[in-house]
Amino acid sequence: MFDVLIIGGGASGLSCALVLGSAKEKAFVQNKKIAIVTHQKTSHLQTALFNNVLGLIPGTTGESILQSGKTQLRDLYPHVTQINDEKVLEIAQMEGYFLVTTNKNQYQTKLVVVAAGYTNLLRIKGLESYIKPHPRAKADKNRIWLENNDHLITEGLYVTGTLAGWRSQFAMACGSGAHVATDILTLWNDGEHTKIHDKIPS
Repeated sequence: MFDVLIIGGGASGLSCALVLGSAKEKAFVQNKKIAIVTHQKTSHLQTALFNNVLGLIPGTTGESILQSGKTQLRDLYPHVTQINDEKVLEIAQMEGYFLVTTNKNQYQTKLVVVAAGYTNLLRIKGLESYIKPHPRAKADKNRIWLENNDHLITEGLYVTGTLAGWRSQFAMACGSGAHVATDILTLWNDGEHTKIHDKIPS
């Protein structure tokens, strides 16, 4: 049983995993089991080039970030389980948890974060009733979002990035993933607002 399972290894999913992973020293996180399904084949980062993102060297490619992001997560926060080479097929809400089925396995988790792309190719069973036309994309693009209130679809089920209704911009997707991570940390911290910062030792 995971405490949270993130679905999608793009900008928002990896950002969410990194923030959650970085909270490992907090007492309310130490026994939490965090996992991410790092399926990336449909990520818009595959063909992205970044010249306008603060902190990134101009010319950085999205493809390189997809790989370096997984490496960063593995090296800094190895306690976060990375599930590679699996695609999520279904999310079923059970009594007190979610059952996530991939093309290879089934996983139980208390919380789910959906961080997949926003194309109408999204085919995860169990999400159909939440799919609506994307509010910040051209209609002829046939983009979708999962209807939510501040990233929360329904109790225990979150969505990030473009699929949460944000525009397709790398910095926005990263921020959305971090936002959801801090919401989950706040939940784990009995509702006390929580954020995680690393600081240079004084």
